[in-house]
Amino acid sequence: MANPTTVNFGGVVVGQTGTSQVQVENTSSTALTISNISVSGQGFNVTGQPSLPFTLGPSQSTTLNVAFAPTSTGTATGTLTFASDTSHGNSTHVHLSGQGKSKNSGGTLSGLTCSSNSLTSGGTDSCTVSLSAAAGSGGLAVSLTSSSTAVSVPASVTVAAGATSASFTATASTVTTTQNATLTASAGGTNQTFSLQLNAAGTAGITVSPTSLSFGDVVTGSSATQAVTITSSGTAALTVNTGSISGSGFTFSGASFPLSLNPGQTATLEVQFAPTATGSVTGALTLTSNASSGSTTTVALSGTGAAPTTAVALSGLTCSTNSLTGAVSDTCAVTLTGTAGTGGMAVALASSSNSVTVPSSVTVPAGASTVSFTATATAVSTTQSVTLSASAAGVTKTYALQLNAATAVLAINPTSIAFGNVTVASPATQTLTITSNGNSALTVNSASISGTGFSFTGASFPVTLNPGQSVALQVTFNPASATSYTGTLTLNSNASSTSTVTVPLSGTGVATAYTVALTWAAPTSSTDPVAGYDVYRAPSGSSTYQLLNSSPTTSTTYSDSSVANGQTYLYYVVSVDATGNQSSPSNTYTATIP
Repeated sequence: MANPTTVNFGGVVVGQTGTSQVQVENTSSTALTISNISVSGQGFNVTGQPSLPFTLGPSQSTTLNVAFAPTSTGTATGTLTFASDTSHGNSTHVHLSGQGKSKNSGGTLSGLTCSSNSLTSGGTDSCTVSLSAAAGSGGLAVSLTSSSTAVSVPASVTVAAGATSASFTATASTVTTTQNATLTASAGGTNQTFSLQLNAAGTAGITVSPTSLSFGDVVTGSSATQAVTITSSGTAALTVNTGSISGSGFTFSGASFPLSLNPGQTATLEVQFAPTATGSVTGALTLTSNASSGSTTTVALSGTGAAPTTAVALSGLTCSTNSLTGAVSDTCAVTLTGTAGTGGMAVALASSSNSVTVPSSVTVPAGASTVSFTATATAVSTTQSVTLSASAAGVTKTYALQLNAATAVLAINPTSIAFGNVTVASPATQTLTITSNGNSALTVNSASISGTGFSFTGASFPVTLNPGQSVALQVTFNPASATSYTGTLTLNSNASSTSTVTVPLSGTGVATAYTVALTWAAPTSSTDPVAGYDVYRAPSGSSTYQLLNSSPTTSTTYSDSSVANGQTYLYYVVSVDATGNQSSPSNTYTATIP
């Protein structure tokens, strides 16, 4: 079969080419041989076709590029024909149409958009084709195709005369795996595309917690209750059709069936054990649902009917703390009014929240009056209240826990680093301190730096900091030339407020400053007393000397700090008497500045 069976190229400007694709697929269970491909109609042709004949196995397909290149204005029609072996029918036809348009017949195709780039099986998407200007007389036909058979679109849509856009609907069929599809709009030799993701239909899942209940010893004539939480753990709605219970003395309440739960929703059943006779009892809570893992889910039940006694009973349930933050554990204990008898005493345990797990039961050994167990909390994003319960022989004790929201906070000091002026090739270093200021562990996953001349050392990533802990980074600026530099140090972490923190960096490279220090000896045989000295300088290659000091210096030394890097200078000194008369120049000194 061919898909699509009709291709409308819309309006194509004369001298240009509009393109589209046709997919040929073998939908039969036997091989299909294509012996010939032909095209009729002025301006229509096929490009890139495989060598003939060619064979497609069952479910195999190939894609052909079909073009429309009108040589004159007006409507054109044609047919694309596939000749195949007679066992599959003699031929398959694809109807072709298009319109040759003059260059000034209106706007050209400029865009293809849809309201969403993600569709779930069976969904629809509203899409729009846009023109660069209003369509001319007669409107502009735009051909449409989809790269996937799972998304269908009309063969074409027409932008009405005077309009700049037209809408159409893309419809997704059911898929079992995530797929990508490309929609293509073509008109006047111009193509526009839009990418869609097709999501597989969701599956229903069921999770029960706990998966078994042990009520321990319950005195006949009394009852003990424990909770079972049902969670919709799939990606589609869970329907629990029925719930039933077996075993003498076991009953449940808390929900009506059928029970529907959206993904992530929970429901709680209260299971009660009320023995009427002494001895061990077993049973099962059975749930039937539409879960993909199986239609039946069971929770094993057990308990022992105990004769009334006043000797030993459950007296308390305590934990080391009543406030937990993050993924931590709490040490808890159950206590009895006295010591357990032979065989010990089984105490059933339960938690009102999936965020805190406890063993299903714990046994106080014979001769002991207490036994410990561990309550394990997971990290939560909002503060929650949880109740732990212990039950034995018809007596129930509870303990209230508060779960605090785990918050990781990243603090940096300083928030920006300015190195100021730094001599070229002379590195300067400053310290950046990263601190964990939240109530849960902070993990800095990575650190990166940008900007020429900037680097850092001091930590390997990822690094985890418990609340209050810090780590220091040494940030270095080493300018290569005399200019201004900027950069950024970027930290990525699990911080609750933001995962990315940036520290602006800046600095200026300055050239090394040089000074030429001159010294000379005072004349010893002069009959004219020396009042001072004048110092002259000329750049190398020049015969013009410049007086450096504004008035004669009485010292026999002089420092010239006005030199430039990479230059060579010539110096000489003359002595000056009290009336301003100068002596002959001294010998010349040459100084080369690096």
